Amino acid sequence: MAEILLETEGGDLDSVPMNLQMGPSHPAMHGTIKMRLRLDGEIVTRSEVEVGYLHRGFEKSCEHVTWTQVMPFTDRLNYVSPLCNNVGYCMAVEKLLGIRATDRCEYIRMIMAETSRIGDHMTCIGASAMELGGFTAFLYAIEVREEIWRVVETVTGARLTHSYCRVGGLKDDLPPDFAANWRSIGKKIRTLIDDIHALLDKNRIFLDRMIDVGVISADRAVSYGFTGPCLRSTGVDYDVRKAAPYMKYDRMEFEVPIGSKGDNYDRYLVRMEEIEQSLRIVDQCLAQIEPGPINVDDGRLVLPNKDEVYGSIEGTIAHFKIIMEGIRVPPGEVYSYTEAGNGELGFYLVSTGEGRPYKCRVRPPCWSFMQALHEMLEGYQVADIVPTFGSVNMIGGECDR
Repeated sequence: MAEILLETEGGDLDSVPMNLQMGPSHPAMHGTIKMRLRLDGEIVTRSEVEVGYLHRGFEKSCEHVTWTQVMPFTDRLNYVSPLCNNVGYCMAVEKLLGIRATDRCEYIRMIMAETSRIGDHMTCIGASAMELGGFTAFLYAIEVREEIWRVVETVTGARLTHSYCRVGGLKDDLPPDFAANWRSIGKKIRTLIDDIHALLDKNRIFLDRMIDVGVISADRAVSYGFTGPCLRSTGVDYDVRKAAPYMKYDRMEFEVPIGSKGDNYDRYLVRMEEIEQSLRIVDQCLAQIEPGPINVDDGRLVLPNKDEVYGSIEGTIAHFKIIMEGIRVPPGEVYSYTEAGNGELGFYLVSTGEGRPYKCRVRPPCWSFMQALHEMLEGYQVADIVPTFGSVNMIGGECDR
């Protein structure tokens, strides 16, 4: 081990670097992350990041269930924005099938995806503030998330893992009072966001811990495959909703916020502004959405209604075949990508024409962040690890294999 010569008042003192294991039991390491650190005093001179395992086996599990039964697995990729995962997976299967969801279905999917994005960003910001001692900001952020979860529960029937989307449509339509409920909580959410800005934006401790800390350049971010808020914080204007519009995003008026330094503070500001833009998108969706079917008119994909199932042999057989054998997806392979809470979420699917996937590969936004995390930590102090790691918003469910 190389020695480091430290100058002291009493003369030269030979010393060696300290090796420190941080995590996975550390409360800021999300339960699976371990870092091997080499320290020169309080300065991190080297870091090796181990992502660890949740032992979920998402991709392999998908090979043993029908195309529809994959849906609950996608919820658990990112458990704070599961509807983004629902939407991304269904769009990939529909691309293989060569179909497109109905207009009403696409608007509802966008509403659900944007509400999930708000909840995801608020969880990240609130948890990061709490880890720096800002417990009041955490409570405000979680109150925003709670309001989001309440309104989403009225649509999906679940608070966290929703399994709401279906190949070719949705489980249920919006409840009749959804628009009125959204207008009510939208005002409250904007007030709470203003409160968070007031608490953090000029807080001396928060600024000192965030500004010029965890910096990564635009070139390095691109080389590592960054997407989402972490990429946009470096000044790169890339958002899948703008670069490759899907569903009805080409009809929406919204801005893509970008930063300049690529530090912790820019990542915070980008997420806060994206929440404002998501609120705008939901408002526009509710203004544009029209009555209509939420599922495609295709008996090979959509379950018959219960009257047909219980009242005719054809309905019973159709129900049985879809449930037991699964949707028959034509042979082929496809890659489909959407803008999830942390960035580009991609699904690479391979079908052999059977009722279940031959291969389901997920491109998680978080994985590229973890590859670059060592660069964002080295040269900074041990105390800077927590805010920097929190600002990339690593989700273990996405990274696990």
